[in-house]
This record gives sequence, C-alpha cells and structure tokens, in this order.
Amino acid sequence: TRGAAFLLGLPPLTCLVYDAFRRLQSATVVLAVEKDEVLEQADYLYSCAEIEKLHQLLLQYKDSDDAEFLWRLARVTRDVALQPNIDAAQKKQLTFEAFEYAKKALEKNKECFAVHKWYAICLSDIGDYEGIKVKIGNSYVIKSHMEKAIELNPKDATSFYILGVWCFSFAELPWYQQKVAAIIFTSPPKSTYEEALDFFLKAEEVDPNFYSKNLLMLGKTYMAMKDKQKALLWLSKAKDYPARTEEDKEAHKEAVELLKKLG
Repeated sequence: TRGAAFLLGLPPLTCLVYDAFRRLQSATVVLAVEKDEVLEQADYLYSCAEIEKLHQLLLQYKDSDDAEFLWRLARVTRDVALQPNIDAAQKKQLTFEAFEYAKKALEKNKECFAVHKWYAICLSDIGDYEGIKVKIGNSYVIKSHMEKAIELNPKDATSFYILGVWCFSFAELPWYQQKVAAIIFTSPPKSTYEEALDFFLKAEEVDPNFYSKNLLMLGKTYMAMKDKQKALLWLSKAKDYPARTEEDKEAHKEAVELLKKLG
C-alpha cells in the first residue's frame, strides 16, 4: 500500500520539479540576455564618453556579484572623480569607491584581465591619499596585477601603457623619494626610461593611436632620453589628438607646453 501511494504521488511531484526547473532555466536565460544588453549599452556609452549616463546605469548594479559589472563601475566611478566640476572631497570619496568596486570584482573573478587592470589603476589612485610609503609599497602589487592583465590579454594596449607609466615614474623618481624608498624597503622598485619606452611602443604596436596619453608619454620619454626629434614627433601627435575626454584635454595642454619648451 505504501509503495502504491508513493508511486501514485511521484508523477505530480516530478511535474512540479520539472516546471520549477523550466521556470528557473527561463529566468536564467532572461538574466543572461539582460546582462548582455546592459554591458553592450555600457560599452557604447563608454565609447561615446557619456560618463554621467554610464555611471547612473552601472550604479544599479553596485551590489552585483558579477565582476563584469563591477570593473566597469570602478572604471566609470574613477572617470567621474576626474571630472573638472568635482571638488577635492568628492574626488577622494569617488576614488576610494572606485577602488572598492575593483577590489570586489577581483574577489569575484581573478581570470579577467580587465579586473586586474582596473584594480591596479584604482590602487594607484588611492596611493595619492595615503603617503609615499604606502604608494611605493603598493607599486609592487600594481606591477604584478598589470603583468597578470597582459598575461591574460596580450592584445590590450592600455595594460602596456600603464606598465610604461610605472617604469617612467620610477625612472624619474626624485632623489629624496629614492632615499625614502631605500630606507623603507630592502630593494625598492627601480626602472629606466628605456624600459618605459619599450612598453609605450608596444602599446602603439598593439593599437596605434589608441590613447592621447600614450602619445604624450612617448614624447616625454624621448625628451628624458634627449632625443629631441622623436620627442617633437610624438608630442605633436598628442597635441593633434581629438580631445573627447578630460584626459585628452589634459594631454593636449601638456603637449602644447612641452612643445614650447622644445622650441
């Protein structure tokens, strides 16, 4: 009797489980489609430099566990922090918010090159508020994440650019900061202009004219290496680059000033 009762109850239960599975499967498909659409919209807004619209869009996903939303939110939050109408207190708050989004993204997905890249960038940004000791200490972490980003995606020009900036920064480190670094660290980070140049040129090889600041940094590196003709070439390219973003405008302004110095 028990067996019969069990068998009689089994088909309805199986149907219920199957229906539940189908509904769950359907919901998963809907969510996947929604995610793809949102990310496509986000990437389009980023390509158009629609910073405010993109920020508002991605803030809806700030509690997400999906690294694809989180690293993009870190990136655009940082972009908002760099806007000229943002005061110092807001900039600091947004800079640390961007880092938290990037940190969470890294916790969720360590196999995404963009996660490592934007974590490194945001970590570098907060170093500006935490003093020279922390900033130099973070530099080792920044470099390792950028190297991981390149390992995961060797076709991303921005990653090469950032490593170039890392090398350039330590190549031109003022003597007093070098002394501080030597006191604090057994073997402080070091680099050369030649190493920086290799990364900037590699970035151009991967994606020519992708970023105004890479052109600017090529000009500055050649200046530091006393190669005036090549410095003039790359600084002129930076000056003539279409200024779509605040960073482009900054690069244009600095290029113009450096060209005047070079005569």
